[in-house]
Amino acid sequence: MSSSVSSNRSLWADLRASIRGVPYDFTEGSLGRAILLLSVPMVLEMFMQAVFEVADIFFVGRLGADAVAAVGLAASLVILVFAVGIGLSMAAAAMVARRIGERDPEGAAAAAVQALAVSLVFSLPVAALGIGYAPELLRLMGATEHVVAAGTGYTAVLLGTNTTILFLFLINAIFRGAGDAALAMRALWLANVLNIVLDPLFIFGWGPFPELGVTGAAVATAVGRGIGVGYQCHALLRGRSRIRIRRHHLRPDPGVIRRLLRVSGTGILQYLIGTASWLGVIRIIATFGSAAVAGYTIAVRVIIFALLPSWGLGNAAATLVGQNLGAKKPERAARAVWITAFVNTAFLGLVALAIQFVATPLVMLFTTDPAVIPYGTACLRIVSYSYVFWAFGMVVVQAFNGAGDTDTPTWINLVCFWLIQIPLAYLLARPLEMGPNGVFAAIAIAQAILAVLGVLAFRQGRWKRKVI
Repeated sequence: MSSSVSSNRSLWADLRASIRGVPYDFTEGSLGRAILLLSVPMVLEMFMQAVFEVADIFFVGRLGADAVAAVGLAASLVILVFAVGIGLSMAAAAMVARRIGERDPEGAAAAAVQALAVSLVFSLPVAALGIGYAPELLRLMGATEHVVAAGTGYTAVLLGTNTTILFLFLINAIFRGAGDAALAMRALWLANVLNIVLDPLFIFGWGPFPELGVTGAAVATAVGRGIGVGYQCHALLRGRSRIRIRRHHLRPDPGVIRRLLRVSGTGILQYLIGTASWLGVIRIIATFGSAAVAGYTIAVRVIIFALLPSWGLGNAAATLVGQNLGAKKPERAARAVWITAFVNTAFLGLVALAIQFVATPLVMLFTTDPAVIPYGTACLRIVSYSYVFWAFGMVVVQAFNGAGDTDTPTWINLVCFWLIQIPLAYLLARPLEMGPNGVFAAIAIAQAILAVLGVLAFRQGRWKRKVI
């Protein structure tokens, strides 16, 4: 009995330590404790991002199917910005984690600063493009004129403030690579809690706030993320992170930039291949009308709600891989990945089972439109069949990225998303006349194949010898 009580106390102590961000050497000691200390704040970080995704579409859904479709199409455009942000984040997190494992905090700080500089240079022309050509971009995505009218302001604001998107992703990746998972969690919670609070104020014009409709959702996002980035920068400059940026780090370092671009180049391509394929998916769905797009958009937000906490487990595995490779402990890195993958699979398996019973009520939280509900329900149920594969593939792919091996998942994404998912989606939806359900089935099949290919590549072990 005393042993059980002691064990429970130890677990609660570890949970409190993970939330507080107590310093810990993730290259030594119990691997289970290391995974717990890293994964809890990372899962909570991603859980808040998932809550935001759902809350955002919940408020916009009150404006009708055209408004939801506008958000879905605009979000698909912003995914291209995410591709660059996450690609750079992969490289920065891998380099920071490797330097921390090597006991080189100066090298970690240098990598962080150069990554931020690269992202800033990228964000400026994207902002100009979004502000100047928002309607044309929406039409390019197949939007009707009603959707263009509803979504132009939303798209212009979201792309115009894309620097905050990039910095929020990138600095949190830097924190995670350094092992400061609790700090990354606090930054995202701050940004997204503000976002959720401001959403209805700007969308519906409550109190003294202007009624901006769909555009108000983008304004709330920009304000929330901007304040979150301010908190992150304060932590980096004032030494609250394991990485502290000082004046001498602000000079351009061509050597570090070259290494970053070498790793992030395929990282950006990797994510771009995956996310741009969703542009192809939504383009096929758009041919079936706004109701199909709205149902798919709602379902994707719910899917993200389920998957983002699991992404947190993948991020934990990536940090452990990077730091342990830096400490010359590749076998410890591999064990961390397998343990995390099995935990993730058990979690998402339960989620998939639950979705089969509650898919329709979940969709009805966001819309009462009888034309939209069947599409959202079908998408949730069909895609959830692949969750157990998705869980394993997610952790393994993040492990490659944590090692700095962004090439392998890039090739896997290319095969699964462009050679399998898009052609299969079109084949099932059109020639085989399955409609949107065929597209949803293609998504599930592609994710299952990705997991199998990822595990086979991981077992070969070439990632252990990656130098960055």
